[in-house]
Amino acid sequence: MELEKKTLVATDVAEQVEQNNENATVIDFKMVTFSLADKDYSVDIMYVKEIAKAGRFTYVPNTLPFVLGVYNLRGEIIPILDLRLFFNIEVPPRDENKLENMIILTVDDQIFGIVVDKIDKVVGVQKSTIQPPHPLFGDINIKYIDGVVESNNRLYVLLDVTRIFSSKETYDSNNDEVLKAQHTKPQAVFSKSVGAPSAPVLAAAQEKSASDIAKGLSQPAAKSNQVDLKFIEDSLQKYSKFFVTSVNKSWVNHRYEEWKKIKNEDNPQINNEKDSAEFLKTFWSTCSEAWWTKEYAQNLEKALPDNSAKQIIVWNPGCAKGIETYSLACVLKKRYPAARIRIYAQDIDLLSVSNAALLSVPNNLSTDWYAPFLTKKANGEYTFSQEIKESIMFEYHDCKNTNALPMVDIIFARDILSLLDGNAQETVVSDFLEKMKGNGIVIIGENEAMPSNFRFGEKTVDKIVAYGKD
Repeated sequence: MELEKKTLVATDVAEQVEQNNENATVIDFKMVTFSLADKDYSVDIMYVKEIAKAGRFTYVPNTLPFVLGVYNLRGEIIPILDLRLFFNIEVPPRDENKLENMIILTVDDQIFGIVVDKIDKVVGVQKSTIQPPHPLFGDINIKYIDGVVESNNRLYVLLDVTRIFSSKETYDSNNDEVLKAQHTKPQAVFSKSVGAPSAPVLAAAQEKSASDIAKGLSQPAAKSNQVDLKFIEDSLQKYSKFFVTSVNKSWVNHRYEEWKKIKNEDNPQINNEKDSAEFLKTFWSTCSEAWWTKEYAQNLEKALPDNSAKQIIVWNPGCAKGIETYSLACVLKKRYPAARIRIYAQDIDLLSVSNAALLSVPNNLSTDWYAPFLTKKANGEYTFSQEIKESIMFEYHDCKNTNALPMVDIIFARDILSLLDGNAQETVVSDFLEKMKGNGIVIIGENEAMPSNFRFGEKTVDKIVAYGKD
């Protein structure tokens, strides 16, 4: 019904406010204001398509918690997001018959509906009065705040809708540097060249080189190795999309010494995809893309922290075909038997993610450590129990892009960082820190190390390193 929608075009609201505006200053910025948990927020009116009231959204299965469903906006189907859940703000129990306050936004040619507590009005201000964001001005992460501005004795937090709804890569590097710096030591400075040697390392190299040059020994060999390694790094990136940075540099150097013995030392280069795959053969973590051994499952269980929470939230980027995710779900259920496990499993391989929920289980797993988590079907084949299946949500997503997950207890991201370039690595690790709870952990590849720019504590069990907030 038309009365139920109560649709109000934002531009009409702007005209009403402008007519009643008693302020003589020049208005060059308008924003639609609203409230979340009794605090004042706003968005740039240029992104606002209209304002509406609606309810009874069509539910869409296997979506993130803040997605309420889809809505038919005059023939156009648009997703509806609850901005309160997006920012982890507590929401009272929802009445299905109650109409929700919605702001319809257009961002990068995409239309979204966001649900808020209360829509206030359109406010006009001078753009020069908008102050830089500060964490104290809201209950949400500073990265989503474009600024703060005062009007009529009310302080509004201006949200950056492009940051919320667009890819992180649309932002310039200066903004990203500011965000990353929050996670470094107070006097630490990010190097734009990932893995660049520190001043003490360079000084030590210079001291050592004097005698070496005099003897005519080490200096030429070092230069040759550097050239060879540069070719190795370029080839790994070309043939396997593997990026050599401080995350894996130590392993690559060690592997190169082995590689020279395997290949002819006069020509230890990587010349094709086969060579690249052979070079990286020992890089991948234990049981990579395979069913886990009992030993690995036990070591992972020991590495997981104590946690008495009723719900354990897990982020598993790079889930591929799902073998790792199902295995992880079984270990988590064994480690936290009383908790509800929720795993957000993501990958950029759409076909693999789409078929992951249908993964077949080999019969031999029924006599392995997986047995308590399997059930036998009528045709004699085995499948994972309903509890294990319901604990996993597979979705297509690139971890380099904005990822509005809830705060997580565990991030399981083996070998993923090495498949990202240096800038993306730091963006994703920054996201890890942002998403982790205080007692949360991150597990990355066995031959990977966290970028030195970030502060993490470590706990090691066999080859498994669990990184926590330092």
